[in-house]
Amino acid sequence: MESREVSVSSLQFACSDRADENVATAERLVREAHSRGANIILIQELFEGYYFCQAQREDFFLCSKPREGHPTIQRMKELAKELGVVIPVSFFEEANNAHYNSIVIIDADGTDLGLYRKSHIPDGPGYQEKFYFNPGDTGFKVFDTKFARIGVAICWDQWFPEAARAMALMGAEVLFYPTAIGSEPQDSGLDSREHWQRVMQGHAGANVIPLVTSNRIGVEVVETEHGASKITFYGHSFIAGPTGEIVAEADDKNEAVLVAKFDLNQIKLKRQSWGVFRDRRPDLYKVLLTLDGKV
Repeated sequence: MESREVSVSSLQFACSDRADENVATAERLVREAHSRGANIILIQELFEGYYFCQAQREDFFLCSKPREGHPTIQRMKELAKELGVVIPVSFFEEANNAHYNSIVIIDADGTDLGLYRKSHIPDGPGYQEKFYFNPGDTGFKVFDTKFARIGVAICWDQWFPEAARAMALMGAEVLFYPTAIGSEPQDSGLDSREHWQRVMQGHAGANVIPLVTSNRIGVEVVETEHGASKITFYGHSFIAGPTGEIVAEADDKNEAVLVAKFDLNQIKLKRQSWGVFRDRRPDLYKVLLTLDGKV
């Protein structure tokens, strides 16, 4: 059987409150990943600045921009074309009077392949995204890039097995999740990191598909209506193989460029022979279309 290899990369870095600095850091790390052979390179969620959703502040809406003419997207399109790599680009989207936590997929020739808008919007201490973002209206999507068919979802989406399964059913060969997650301001003793990792390892194993996630690091303090709020982002970006095994992982403090290579044809054969898609029973899953479990 002929092999079909793809090298995927996850980037991890601390963000400042300066978009120009953060975009420059992202570009530097994309170039490093490319120099190490990466074909598809994932940058963390909302990487242009601090994770502003710690606060409910109207001035943060000034961070949003329309997709068309977005300067960071344009810069990443030029970079993707120059290097011949695929780059999913996370951004705060303004669409007339709607706002979304969105991502565009830039193919290796600089083409914009399309947009995904985050479906699941969290709302809790330190992660008050419902103040800023409308629920995504794109549905889950798979993008045909030069190197692989990829499914891309965003942060809180990664806690929902339905999202991963939907993308797998649509033909995704690798799953990507840009993320911003760390400590809980209301409970310093709550550490979700291992839970967070295990959930996504489960998606990879259940769907027999590699998975890539990129998280930020560093301490970010944002002024809120109740005073200063602080989150320590725990990093631990990782790449999981098709049985859920972690094949590359960053730590919780250092900038990182993770790279791993997979043979998509070999994984496809494994997925077909394992039987989890052969033996599905969609006729029994109507309960998944309900909120309360009553059909």
